[in-house]
Formats: sequence, C-alpha cells, structure tokens
Amino acid sequence: MINAILLRDRLHAAGFTDVTAVEPVEGGMAALAGIADRGDGAALFVKSFAEVPSDDLFAAEAEGLGVLRERGGLTTPEVVLSTRDVLVLSLLRERPAHEAFWEQLAHALARMHTSTVHDRFGWERDNWLGRYRQENTWTADGYEFFARHRLLRWLPERRVEAALDREDRRALERLCDRLPDLLPPRPPCLTHGDLWSHNILAADDGRPAVIDPAVSYMWAEVDLAHLWCSPHPPEAARFFAVYAELTGLDDGWQARMPLIQLRQHLAVTAMFDHDWGAAQQVRAALKPFRH
Repeated sequence: MINAILLRDRLHAAGFTDVTAVEPVEGGMAALAGIADRGDGAALFVKSFAEVPSDDLFAAEAEGLGVLRERGGLTTPEVVLSTRDVLVLSLLRERPAHEAFWEQLAHALARMHTSTVHDRFGWERDNWLGRYRQENTWTADGYEFFARHRLLRWLPERRVEAALDREDRRALERLCDRLPDLLPPRPPCLTHGDLWSHNILAADDGRPAVIDPAVSYMWAEVDLAHLWCSPHPPEAARFFAVYAELTGLDDGWQARMPLIQLRQHLAVTAMFDHDWGAAQQVRAALKPFRH
C-alpha cells in the first residue's frame, strides 16, 4: 500500500492528477512499479524507486527503449513521460504461453543483433542496470571491455566484497586474463543488456515487446546468455533453436553461457542481500581459476 501511494503521489506531482489509484505489480527486482488507473483514461505503467539513485536514471532507460525500437527494430512501450522521479510508459500485455511467440522473438532479436554491428564496444554514455551505474567507456577490444566494465567493475561493491574471498577475486582476474582463450571473437552489436524472461512482454497485437533495457554495443551472446541461464518457460526452447539457426551459432554455444552470465550473477550479488544463489554461481564458475 505504501508503494502504491508513493507511485500515485509522484504521478500527481508529474501532472497526472487524474490518476485515482495505482495497483502495484510484481516481477521487477529493484524498482517500484504499478498500473495507474486514470478513471476514464487509458491505464499507464509507472515505475520509480523509493530513493531514485540518480537524476539521469529514467532518462537513460527512456533512451534505451527508443534505441531498441528505432535502431534495433524491437517493439517497446511508448515513453509517455520521463522525469527524475518517475517513468511513465504505455501498458503492455502479459506474454502468451506458446512457441510461436518465442519464435517471433528469435527473429526480432537475431535481426537486431546482425543488423547493428558496430566498430567499438560501449555506448555514448554510461547508463543503468537496476540501481547501479553501467560503465560503457568506448573500447576497441571486446575482451578488455567485458573484463573491465562487465566483470571486474563489481569487485569493489560491498556485497561482492563480502561474498568473494581473496582467492575468488584473484580467480576472477585470472579468468579475465584468459577470456581470449575461453570465448570466440565476436563483433559488438546493439544489445538489450538485461534480457531475461521478466523483461519480455507482448504488445496489443501480440508481438513480443521488451522493457528495462541497459543498452550497449556488446557481444550478442550477452543477451542470449541472460535468457538461457535465467528461468524461462518450456516454450522458450523454440527461441533458442530458431535464434541459433538464424545467427549460425556453433554447436558449443551452450557451454559458453554460464561464463558470459557471470556478469549478471556478479550484478545480482552486488544489488541484493538475498541474491537467489548468484554468489554461489559466481564461486562455482571461478573454481577452475582459483589455482
């Protein structure tokens, strides 16, 4: 109830004085979110934080949605309003539970990944992953970018320092040194950056739509790993089969996914006291590099 009142009050302050109530929605891991009832008007999706981490957080998210739509060809919600305190979006639907939906998503994501190849890794500015800043300094080398800005950047965070011992930290550094031996070279392309199943919904016409981006030019397999390694419904198996065919993935791609997903496990460890086993996953992945 407190969260609903906070969201309603922030909508009123932003000029949506016709909002009569906000129904909180579950699923997000960091932000407060709800569906705003405007009485006679169309319902809206609203997102905020009890304490907004930065003035540019929602502006960066709104930019990411626009980039995914305009450069990447993905379906995203319309940005109705973005301020320091609140993000207001058009309302999407729950995704349908059938394979055809996931096949559509595979075509859309493969098209984005193959049509947006860039000459450098990074982004025009830093943006956000949840409540934490995502570093996007332009870098020519993908291994260096992934090591510095997607893995090692989490080591100074308080919860990560508590979760990993000295040998774990050294193991992560050794892993980073060996990335060129562990991962095949891939070009940078536009990536969603936080593509797990909870960030995949449906538009009014049933097309797959995405929310909560943390965009950058990075390896396409960052998006693939997040979907593969995080919980997804059985019908999503069709996505992986179609995406692999469309993009010409080699037979060993599944074996790389846990290593690439280390970035997300480190981020979750940094963000939450209850990390859903993320720190354990990190330590397991680092075990071969401890000595």
